[in-house]
Parts: sequence; C-alpha cells; structure tokens
Amino acid sequence: MAVGARRLSAPKWRRLPEERPHQIIDAAIAVFGERGLYGARLEDVAKRAGVSKGTIYLYFPNKVELFQEMIRQTIVAQIDETERAMAEHPGTAREQIDAYIRGWWTFMRSERMQTVQRLIIAELHRFPEISHFYADEVVNRKSQLVTRLVARGIAAGEFRATDPEVAARMLAATMSCHGLWCGMRDFIPTLQSLSDDTVLDQVRDFFFHAIACGVPTPSRHA
Repeated sequence: MAVGARRLSAPKWRRLPEERPHQIIDAAIAVFGERGLYGARLEDVAKRAGVSKGTIYLYFPNKVELFQEMIRQTIVAQIDETERAMAEHPGTAREQIDAYIRGWWTFMRSERMQTVQRLIIAELHRFPEISHFYADEVVNRKSQLVTRLVARGIAAGEFRATDPEVAARMLAATMSCHGLWCGMRDFIPTLQSLSDDTVLDQVRDFFFHAIACGVPTPSRHA
C-alpha cells in the first residue's frame, strides 16, 4: 500500500509520531489555501490535522515556521530531486534543460502546488522573513541550476552567447506565469482553448528559439 494511502486510511490516534509533521503540513496547505497565512490560526491547522493545539506547537512554534516548512516539503524537496536528476542525466545541455522544463511544469501544475504558489504570491509581501527564506531556498537555487545548464550549453556550442543568468530568469518567469495562468483559464481568454501540453510546448519552443545558435544578441542600445 502506498505511503499516502496509509496516511489517509489510518485512524488519527494510531498515526506514528514521525508522521505528524507530514499530516500537519497537509493540513496547513488546506487551511492556508482557504484562509491565507495572515488569516489562519495554528489551532485551525491542528484541528484539520486531527492533533491537539499543544501537539502542533511541539513541531511548529508559529505560523511562519510552519509556512517555511511547507515550502521545504513541497518546492525545496522538488528542487533537491531535480538537482539529483540533472546530475545523473546523461544528455546534452539542451536535453537536460528540456527534461527540467517538463518535470518542473508537471510539478507546477499539480493541484497541491497550485495552492502553494497562490499562497506564496499572496503572502510574501506580508512576511519579510518568508520572502528572504524563499529567495534563498527556492529562487536562487532554481536560478543557479538553470544558469549552470545554459552556461554548459553555450560552452558546448549548443546555444548562442548570451547571459546565462538572464536566460534562467526569463525561463523562470515564463514558466511561472503560464503555470499560474493555466490554473485560472477563465480569466485568460487566449488560454481557454489550449491544453496544458500545448502551453508547455509553446514555452519550450519559445525558450529554445530564444537561445538558439544563429539568433543575434540584441544590442543594449537598440
């Protein structure tokens, strides 16, 4: 039986202590998604998780630390997995970046991650400590990973000479925006008739054409 299924089916009072942080995180995503970090209370999360208010404080003394752990167990865990996959990937830089784009897109479009992304956008400006944490643990690490891959592709002659950090930032912005927009198609008319796979192909096509050899580098003074 899968671990997730075991957690769902086991009676709350029989769950092992080491499982509690996971069930608290699951509850936090649900409660924060409904009320926002600012409006939610730890006791709300405890109730949803099926633990006492005192128990939740044993693991997370405040909402900020709980929110940070939620990011660690979702986005940071995915970055860890992606870094390992890229280190073991035998292909060219282009093939590695393509695998990165496909894998990260699938992750972004999951229902769980859609909730987390909306929370991050809505809440970061209210909590500077979370903003700094997110910049260090998520934004910078993702940027460095893609920057290294682009630089490798430039050195191998796969991509044109361009600033790898700029290329990484453009890819991140394109993927993040389209990932969010696909989650609210009713408000984005140009996406209403497009599947997630079609949008993914558009993002891939745009990015690889932008850094392809033979494409002139725009002048800064143009």
